[in-house]
Amino acid sequence: MAKRDQMVNDGIRAHEMMIIDDNGNKLGLKTKQEAMKIAEDANLDLVLVAPNAKPAVAKILDYGKYRFNQQKKDREARKKQKIVSVKEIRLSPTIDTNDFNTKLKNAQKFLDKGEKVRVSIRFKGRAITHKEIGRTVLNKMADALSDIATVTQRAKMDGRSMFLMLAPSTNRKK
Repeated sequence: MAKRDQMVNDGIRAHEMMIIDDNGNKLGLKTKQEAMKIAEDANLDLVLVAPNAKPAVAKILDYGKYRFNQQKKDREARKKQKIVSVKEIRLSPTIDTNDFNTKLKNAQKFLDKGEKVRVSIRFKGRAITHKEIGRTVLNKMADALSDIATVTQRAKMDGRSMFLMLAPSTNRKK
């Protein structure tokens, strides 16, 4: 049996509950049978709205309309959520200045759109013995973007790659 079926009419297990009618008026403490009779007379459903309260609280209302409004609220809440995506910029330890500037412009575009940027360097072959060169390149990128971004995660190694995370600044000037 689904949870919502346990909260409506015959699915309610509570023996006594506080009843609220369809106009919002408190009818007081009633047994389940009395509450069901009142709901049937009004041609509405008995819905348990606060099952954990002492005593449980039930409302007399149109359950289909109630569910529709709940789904509508859930949809609105999902619309207002902000989904932050993470874009990745890949560099190499021996990157040239023009290539670096191109990657820098791409990172600026992503940050302006409000996305996080993961700047990574992949070490190939024996280049891994010179991690300080990679760290220098990452720090140079972070410094170049310091006016529009904040570093959320410092440069760190992960296998053969080194990366750092940048997030858009909250106090930047447009």
